[in-house]
Amino acid sequence: MESLERILRGNDEHVASIGEDHFEGVRERQDPPIVSVSCSDSRVPAEGVWNAAADGDLFTSVNVGNQVWTDIDGQRVVNDAVGYAVSSLSVDLIAVLGHTGCGAITAAYEAVFGDSADVNPLPDRHAQPAVEAAVGRLIPIVEEAKRAGVVDASTPPLRAVNRLVEYAVREQVEFLVDDESVPEDVVVAGFVYDFQRAYGDADGAAYLVSLDAETDAELLRDTLAAEYHARVVSLL
Repeated sequence: MESLERILRGNDEHVASIGEDHFEGVRERQDPPIVSVSCSDSRVPAEGVWNAAADGDLFTSVNVGNQVWTDIDGQRVVNDAVGYAVSSLSVDLIAVLGHTGCGAITAAYEAVFGDSADVNPLPDRHAQPAVEAAVGRLIPIVEEAKRAGVVDASTPPLRAVNRLVEYAVREQVEFLVDDESVPEDVVVAGFVYDFQRAYGDADGAAYLVSLDAETDAELLRDTLAAEYHARVVSLL
C-alpha cells in the first residue's frame, strides 16, 4: 500500500499548502481562459508546465500522445475536454503540448518504420485496445511525415521521434484551426515541452512551434515580446 499512502501524504501536503480563500470565486463555477492538451507521460506535469498555481486557471486534457481529437462512428472529432472547453467555458486559448521522447509517437514511428526503428516502444500496447487505438490515430501522421521527407529510415531514431513530435503538434493545431466546432476567435498554440535538450539547454522549457497553424519562426517571434523569442525553435 506504499503508493496509496504516498498519494494520501501528497494530498495532506496539498491541503496544508492552500489558504482558506483558495477556492473563493470558483467553488460554484469555473471560468478558465485556457485549455491545455498534454500527454499522460509522468515527466510532463500538466499544470506545472505553465505554473498554473491557482485552481480555476487552467482546464486540462491529459491523454496518451496529447491528442486533441478522437474518433466517433468513424469520424474524427475534437475530443471531449477541448470540445467542452470551447463550447461551455469560453476559453480563448488552446495550448497543444507535445513533449520530447514521447512514447506514443515512438510506438507510431516503430509501426511505420518497423525493424529500422531502433527505439523502445510502449510496452505491451497490443494488450490494451484503447492504447492501440490511440497509437493508431498517430500512425497516419508518421506516414505523412515520411512521405513529406520529415524523417526517413536514415534519420537517427531519437531525432526522428522528436521531429515527429513537433510534426504531430503542428498537425493537431491545424486540425483545430480548421474544425468548425472551434470558434474563430479562439487562439490555438502548439508547443513542445523539452526535457531531452533537443531544442535548447533549458530543461522543462516549452517551445512554440505553431500559432493558428502558422509555423514560420520569424512570424511567430513577431507575435511575442522579445524576451520570448528564444522560445520559438523548430526541429523541422
